[in-house]
Amino acid sequence: MGFPAQRPRRLRRTEILRSLVRETDLSAGDLVYPLFVRPGKRVRQEISSMPGQYNLSVDEAVAEGQQARSLGVPAVILFGIPPAKDAKASGAYDAHGIVQEAVAALKKEVRDLLVIADVCLCEYTDHGHCGVVQGDEILNDPTLELLAKTAVSQARAGADIVAPSDMMDGRVAAIRKALDGSNLEQVPILSYAAKYASAFYGPFREAAQSTPKFGDRRSHQMDPGNAREAVKEAQLDVEEGADMVMVKPALPYLDVIYRMRQAVNVPVAAYHVSGEYAMLEAAAKHGWIDRDRVMLESLFSIRRAGADLIVTYFAKEAARLLGR
Repeated sequence: MGFPAQRPRRLRRTEILRSLVRETDLSAGDLVYPLFVRPGKRVRQEISSMPGQYNLSVDEAVAEGQQARSLGVPAVILFGIPPAKDAKASGAYDAHGIVQEAVAALKKEVRDLLVIADVCLCEYTDHGHCGVVQGDEILNDPTLELLAKTAVSQARAGADIVAPSDMMDGRVAAIRKALDGSNLEQVPILSYAAKYASAFYGPFREAAQSTPKFGDRRSHQMDPGNAREAVKEAQLDVEEGADMVMVKPALPYLDVIYRMRQAVNVPVAAYHVSGEYAMLEAAAKHGWIDRDRVMLESLFSIRRAGADLIVTYFAKEAARLLGR
């Protein structure tokens, strides 16, 4: 019969041909850039485990937001490092809290930038856990009130989207009810629907100064062995009013991203987390990988699995490469 009629290499011969038939697109518009905000002025403190990432004062966060937007990145997500912490995370819902100040400044100075506010308490509690603690237990229902107060405070400051990352049961419903009751019904909720109890968060804990003083977060974050449960979590969050859902981390859970994309009819996000970033940076520093190619390959894999948007510390660098 001779050589097979099908020759897939025909469509790989040139870059323009490969681009024409590429199944999965990736652009700067798919990316969200995380920022860590702390008190002060002209503060730009590098995070040792995340080279190229910084704890920023509000003015420096605004500069980062402006740069990201100029590169085509449409959104940032904010994490706060308050001047003081207490057992009830009062800095999280303070109208003059660090995230609230950063939200207001970014909305004033970078008007076409979407600002997402992470809704969690771990950065604001003196014990480092994501909710109200009694003894060694993290209490679910008393935590919901504080999360709802935090989301309302952030939305009043101007946040375009609130993103609960705590993994308490019922938090989406509590936040939706509080937003709607505060005439903030137009504010969407991006729920961390499947946030795993992952070892990939180590550098983030340094950046956000949120390492628990005792125990761990396995009583509320998901077990890495579970995938069907992630779909259940996403479906529950959508029923409670989530407008978007997220999987975190991304690369170790590509199968979960795929399952979630098939199961829900809302946008699916994925968080390319600090440990994933740090590993690529460390390998590139030693010359073991081509940093730019591996970075883009990783982001493509997340999109290919089904993510509509990707939260990534590589947002600016990826945008520069994709814009060429």
